[in-house]
Amino acid sequence: MSTTITTKDLSIGYRKETIMSSINCELHSSEMTCLIGSNGVGKSTLLRTLAGFQPPIDGEISILDRKINDFSSEELSKTIGIVLTDKPDIKEMTVEEIVSMGRTPYTNFWGTISHEDAQIIENSMAEIGITDLRKKHFSKLSDGEKQKTMIAKTIAQQTPIILLDEPTAFLDYPSKIETMKLLKTLAHNDNKTILLSTHDLELALQIADKLWLMIDDKIYTGTPQELMRNGLLPKYLQTNPKMKISPHNSTDKS
Repeated sequence: MSTTITTKDLSIGYRKETIMSSINCELHSSEMTCLIGSNGVGKSTLLRTLAGFQPPIDGEISILDRKINDFSSEELSKTIGIVLTDKPDIKEMTVEEIVSMGRTPYTNFWGTISHEDAQIIENSMAEIGITDLRKKHFSKLSDGEKQKTMIAKTIAQQTPIILLDEPTAFLDYPSKIETMKLLKTLAHNDNKTILLSTHDLELALQIADKLWLMIDDKIYTGTPQELMRNGLLPKYLQTNPKMKISPHNSTDKS
């Protein structure tokens, strides 16, 4: 396990409007971390900033021991994959064509798919379990199938770091569980760093390796057990009364 992303006194926001400051966090390989926070607290902004989609207001982001500003756009696209909530307008493309887009950082000027690229695309669809959907149009997919397709595209991108914004949104409960377990398996089996934002606190408590908990303009990090023991999870629940944990839920994974 190694440190892949480090933030130092990071401030995030838009232009001169700061949403959150003094963010000092780390992400590690072979771990799935869930980013938890109420609506509007800045989860999406943080993910976009870590991915290099928008500049920080202040502070530093280091990726694999390099400052994010030292990466070219091509290098960054080979290092961080991101799955956003909003799906691109790709209704007439097939699942296989969409997954193939993950190879864009590696193809030549003409975007030619090599034999090696084709094998990676095939393996990515197989890993997510959507091989049988390869010729189906994106517009014909269920929400769960669309989410799996976008995850497979990111896997085909072969980045060591994957960021996902609400990947379980709009899914039914069984699909939520399946998606979360799939992402955790990817982190553990493929030595990837995975950070995802979610409102599914109960699932996060059961499945995540670590949590980033956004409370009172700060981020607290730790395992679910650690955050429960030090009182931060109860504090979060007090500030978010609509969020509940079932009485049968336990953060003890031993």
